[in-house]
Amino acid sequence: MFRIRLVLRLLTIQRVLVRHGLDEIVAQTHLLRPLRFLFLLSPWTWVRRSTALPRGVRIREALQELGPIYVKFGQSISTRPDLLPADIGTELAKLQDQVPPFPADAALDQVAQAFGRPADEVFAEFDAEAMAAASIAQVHAARLVSGEEVVVKLLRPNVRQQIKRDLEVLHTVARLAQRFWPDGRRLRPVEVVAEYEKTVLNELDLMREAANAAQLRGNFLGSEMLYVPEVYFDYCSPSVMVMERIRGIPISDIESLRRAGTNIPKLAANGVEIFFTQVFRHNFFHADMHPGNIFVDVTDPDNPRYCAVDFGIVGTLDDRDRRYLAENFIAFFDRDYHRVARLHVDSGWVPAGTRVDELESAIRTVCEPMFNKPLKDISFGQVLVRLFQIARQFNMEIQPQLVLLEKTLVNIEGLGRQLYPELDLWQTGQPVLREWMAERTGPRALAQQLRRDLPEIQYALERLPQALGRFVDRMLEEEQTEPRRPDRRTMRGWARHRYLLATGSVMLIAASILIGLNAEPIELGWGVGASALVLLFMARPRP
Repeated sequence: MFRIRLVLRLLTIQRVLVRHGLDEIVAQTHLLRPLRFLFLLSPWTWVRRSTALPRGVRIREALQELGPIYVKFGQSISTRPDLLPADIGTELAKLQDQVPPFPADAALDQVAQAFGRPADEVFAEFDAEAMAAASIAQVHAARLVSGEEVVVKLLRPNVRQQIKRDLEVLHTVARLAQRFWPDGRRLRPVEVVAEYEKTVLNELDLMREAANAAQLRGNFLGSEMLYVPEVYFDYCSPSVMVMERIRGIPISDIESLRRAGTNIPKLAANGVEIFFTQVFRHNFFHADMHPGNIFVDVTDPDNPRYCAVDFGIVGTLDDRDRRYLAENFIAFFDRDYHRVARLHVDSGWVPAGTRVDELESAIRTVCEPMFNKPLKDISFGQVLVRLFQIARQFNMEIQPQLVLLEKTLVNIEGLGRQLYPELDLWQTGQPVLREWMAERTGPRALAQQLRRDLPEIQYALERLPQALGRFVDRMLEEEQTEPRRPDRRTMRGWARHRYLLATGSVMLIAASILIGLNAEPIELGWGVGASALVLLFMARPRP
């Protein structure tokens, strides 16, 4: 049954591409050249649709017809107009918030089903015509009974079934690629698709998105750089989300921003700082930052503030990957390519036997030309292609857990290029990274870690005297089993040993409490702790 569904879906995809006059483009793609005969034998190629429409329009309409996953693909690449022909980039940008909406009747039915009563009984006002529509959901303007202006986000009908159907296709293609493609094992397509599947399925749960929005709002509460709208959880469900309505200029409307007197260089720099802050300081980043999801509050044009919407895709990293990434970025900033190469080896991103000097030379060749140039003079597309060539040369494996971060970084760079091409991406992000690294490695970071771990430390220390007592008793029992009676000197050694253990343990407990509570002066806790370690070292068993 699965194979039948798969074949039918592939035939549907083929039919859509042919109907929009895209079969020749697809057939010329290197990856699909072995499948050209399918297009030639297909009955749909015998009667083709007119290709009078521009190719950008045909590509956009084909993606819309194929469904949410393909629309999201178009959204992602639309953020990089510098890497696309102008006609295609312009059309794909419409996928960010101009996807055809589903009918008003269906929207009203969905509201009634979610709340168990009609929309006019739930809201004081509800506009059945969508404000904007995207690949997975659309939003409607409304007003709560209590008077707040809100937007109501509704999932598209049958969107879950459509996405699961296309995920089956992606999984099949990934398994075939990993099995038969020479680079399949290194690029790990099966794991990449599995990671994408988790991301896109999470996006279908609007309660999860509401929680994401609340977390991001808390992280930037009071911030002058980013505003996140309030979520009204009493009105939220897995298929409906209600949040505060914000008003601002779309980030893509550069002309309106300029007419408003917006400080665009500051806006662009703030965007980079927001990204690095989310990834490294908060470890919780908005991972769908295409222009349709970003607005600008220009109430104070000299201090413009971003307003984010659509929190269905967020990302996090484990501490190890985050630390390695930060060190890699800083090494890049410092042009320390040997450090970059060494980090790649230490992290396991390249095979352990890789020669560090050769990897260092290859990375330097790609990255050195980037520095001291504004974005307008740097082709990140070319840099990425060169880095992929290096990855292949050194058998570097794709890290699926970093794919979402890489996608977000590409989006951020695309936004920065559109806003202010003279922006220095690296110099803007560098201070945030260095400050975060200092916080992670300094004494205060250790104190904060101890404060977080204080319950576990207290649990262990409460049992330490009993454990030490049992240890000493066992040692005395072993000594007493010897036929020879211990002399006076041995007895004094035992007494000294127990004294040092007891005193060192008490001092260690005191030091943990002082450091955990961040007692002033901070040096007191560290001094007591160091003394405790010295005593415990002196109390160690001697051969």
